[in-house]
Amino acid sequence: MSELAERFTEVKQRVADAAQRSGRTPESIYLVAVTKTAEPEDIRELIEMGHRDFGENRVQQLVQRASVVDEWFERTKLLPRSAAEKAPFDASKPVRWHMIGHLQRNKARKVADLCRLVHSVDSLRLAEELQQFANRYDRDIEVLVQVNVSGEESKEGVPIPAAAALVEQIDSMFNVHARGLMTMAPYSDNPEDARSHFTRCREIFEELQSEGYGEGRFDLLSMGMSGDYEVAIEEGANIVRVGSAIFGEATHPSEEAAGVSDD
Repeated sequence: MSELAERFTEVKQRVADAAQRSGRTPESIYLVAVTKTAEPEDIRELIEMGHRDFGENRVQQLVQRASVVDEWFERTKLLPRSAAEKAPFDASKPVRWHMIGHLQRNKARKVADLCRLVHSVDSLRLAEELQQFANRYDRDIEVLVQVNVSGEESKEGVPIPAAAALVEQIDSMFNVHARGLMTMAPYSDNPEDARSHFTRCREIFEELQSEGYGEGRFDLLSMGMSGDYEVAIEEGANIVRVGSAIFGEATHPSEEAAGVSDD
């Protein structure tokens, strides 16, 4: 077993254990493998292991990686049936891409065309931009509203008092659908420091859920990254965004210097 496979297996086990501690099944938690520090062969290895949910912080990198993955799948689909049955992965189960980083409105079109779920909607103007392209393509886009629970100026997301209003405004759109909330806890070496922030986001999520937002499908809570995903699951997350714990730390100093978030 490769080092990547070992790390991935360990993360999946930790996700399962945290789910059970919170009274849920491992299958109820979506693990999004964040590919920021991954090489193309790393992504392929996870696909060969059956994983299908991947996330990116940057639109340009997401577009590039999605293109490479699409090419792999197309090659497999073109194989003769006997060869396809022996292919390293099942090409009938497509990859689901998640946009988890800050999204600029001028890049909304690319995301609208590629992503299964946008985790980082933090303004009405961005939601309206997504709606514009979704309407043009005659497709639906599912999103999460990012909430800045910690109040840190360095964090993206709407303030807590504005979360309900943005969800309500998205609910009035035809093609963009609010499926839940996303938050990021302040960075800390101690995962327990994130617990109170995750608890608060879950409370907001449950309040909005009880009010019937999202046409009855307001059911996704994205919290937790490599350093605190177990605590996030214990506090109610059903989506965790894990990058470096799976793929290893960034090996490109330029990315660290640019201040790109961990995962």
